[in-house]
Amino acid sequence: MMMMVLRVCLEDSTSRGSLPHFKTPTKRQGQTISKGHKNYELMLNLQLGIRHSVGRPGPVISLDLKSSAFDPKEKVWTKFPPEGSKHTPPHQSSDFRWKDYCPLVFRTLRKLFDVDAADYMISICGDDALRELSSPGKSGSFFYLTNDDKYMIKTIKKAEVKVLLRMLPAYYNHVRSFENTLVTKFYGLHCVKLTGTAQKKVRFVIMGNLLCTHYTIHRRFDLKGSSHGRTTSKPESEIDPSTTLKDLDLNYLFRLEKTWFEEFCRQVDRDCDLLEQERIMDYSLLVGFHFREVPTPLASGAVTPTGNADHENEEVPRLSQTGQDQLDSEPSGGSSIRLGISMPARIEKTVRKPECETQLVGEPTGVFYDVILFFAVDPKQYSKRFRDFIFKIFVEDT
Repeated sequence: MMMMVLRVCLEDSTSRGSLPHFKTPTKRQGQTISKGHKNYELMLNLQLGIRHSVGRPGPVISLDLKSSAFDPKEKVWTKFPPEGSKHTPPHQSSDFRWKDYCPLVFRTLRKLFDVDAADYMISICGDDALRELSSPGKSGSFFYLTNDDKYMIKTIKKAEVKVLLRMLPAYYNHVRSFENTLVTKFYGLHCVKLTGTAQKKVRFVIMGNLLCTHYTIHRRFDLKGSSHGRTTSKPESEIDPSTTLKDLDLNYLFRLEKTWFEEFCRQVDRDCDLLEQERIMDYSLLVGFHFREVPTPLASGAVTPTGNADHENEEVPRLSQTGQDQLDSEPSGGSSIRLGISMPARIEKTVRKPECETQLVGEPTGVFYDVILFFAVDPKQYSKRFRDFIFKIFVEDT
């Protein structure tokens, strides 16, 4: 699945001298799961289970895994009685059982993604509570964010667990082979089984949160390449930077420097090939962006973001001096830039024809903005239509 985030509700002014105005969120996304919340015990169970799974000593990790590690039957059940046991601490929640699916594979994936075990446990199991996003999606899944925004936890159905386990060998080989993959990073797959009369099972997948960054994300989009039902249900007055917008809300083209654009095209094709091969038929592109400076109208011979009118021979992403100074002042010195993460780019404002309300891609206006881009493919709707759409809104910056 591929996801991108953008929204047409930005001011539709023809002015070329000022950035769009944004409604500032009054609070962080989601509701804190504190004592008394209906899912408070479930959160405690999840945190106890993660602490047990990740903190448990394991073998020295090798990236070369045996096929047996991917066996869907490769799972570990652990009992968590309230009074504690030889392997588990006493706790104030109800009696429950915890299941780890393919624990060695996910432990190795975390190593591959440079996730420190201690930091991972602090993010999910620390003193700060998780936050539950306001409402489940169409799938009925609930989403939880860690307090530091690094990780997203999604409840999934048994059938979805089977699909993820089925594609796990191919997914592992893919992310190991292509470090610039845009496919969602998966860090763990677990199940909580409540004992007693309920006998309820809740399955979770833990994923990376693409939009966890020190940059303010001004707009975010979930794009599928479809017009049916693909607009936000919120009135414009309620839209803020935390609102996820859809295809018909998008009023920008993304202009990537040549080398970024070529790598983007190659990686989208690789990722779509993987998902198609694994028969994953529902995914979207999640895109978020941060405005860096005042829009720059480009005309013939106009100054580009680097201050050069002629940039035919440039082979690296162009940064305006403001953007370069900003990146140079960061602790990483801009070294964290990679495909889909903290990418400098330009976007061009577009407008739809009044008679074409379902027009997916609007007409270019010549109004440009310097932005920092974030995007990822989230395994959910693939079709040739999707790929064609993505290559219409992402273009080479010439």
